[in-house]
Amino acid sequence: MEDIPAVQINHLVKEFPSPFRKTKIRAVDDVSLTIMPGEVYGLIGPNGSGKSTTMKALLGLLRPTAGSCYVFGKNSLKTDSRQEIGFLPENPYFYKHLSGEETLRFYAKLCGMRGKALNNHVDKMLEMVSLQDARKRRVGGYSKGMLQRIGLAQALIHEPRLIILDEPTAGVDPVGSREIRDLIVQLKDKGVTVFLCSHLLEQVQEVCDHVGIIFNGKIVKAGPLEDLIAIEDQTEILIKDAGPRTLARIKAVIADSENADFISMGKPRTTLERLFLDEAKKSNATTMTADQKGGDRA
Repeated sequence: MEDIPAVQINHLVKEFPSPFRKTKIRAVDDVSLTIMPGEVYGLIGPNGSGKSTTMKALLGLLRPTAGSCYVFGKNSLKTDSRQEIGFLPENPYFYKHLSGEETLRFYAKLCGMRGKALNNHVDKMLEMVSLQDARKRRVGGYSKGMLQRIGLAQALIHEPRLIILDEPTAGVDPVGSREIRDLIVQLKDKGVTVFLCSHLLEQVQEVCDHVGIIFNGKIVKAGPLEDLIAIEDQTEILIKDAGPRTLARIKAVIADSENADFISMGKPRTTLERLFLDEAKKSNATTMTADQKGGDRA
């Protein structure tokens, strides 16, 4: 079962009709990605790049124009595929008159839980998101960070194998943001697969194993995070206890040096933010070139 991807998106295309144009708007353009069980995958891109549309197609909320989406081998358009998924939208809505505890009890009952098992599970979820002290408080009085955490608890109430998070820390203060990131790490440690989209690149870099960068509906770069942020045309050597003489002759004598211990060799790292901005420049340049060619033909 572990060989079956948690998420498999194959050549996904989604088009929407435009009221002002005869042609359709292509929000997602031939997107393919694979997420294995237990991975944390971050999809990053500017507003309008196709992140949320991709997630909605995976959730079965939108029917693809072309291509397909699978969750643990099940087509996302089939109802039974959603039993494995928990979802936290960017702006979750809850009944404001209910308390945090009542909110989780409501969703637990929708998932078929009853009796002592329900009560124990609600207690467990409240503890996991650190909302035990606010369990009796009405959700209408929760802060943005608390709403995101109760939303995460709601998404996990049925213990899904895959959790999908759309901008989970958007509008959340630094303390709340840290708590949510810690929760994502806890989920990973438990073997839960996490698929998230965010524009907060430092946070994505902190928690994700794999990253996909999407512009204008296309994946322009994707792969393991460590590979993506490696600077390919440079090599980094880390040594220990190197004296001035060794440093002066490092290129010639490191292999024979008596004072230096070889620690590691690899590619120096850039930041996810810098990688993203570089890809943005390339994408914009490609778009401008295409527009110019179109203008010349006109």
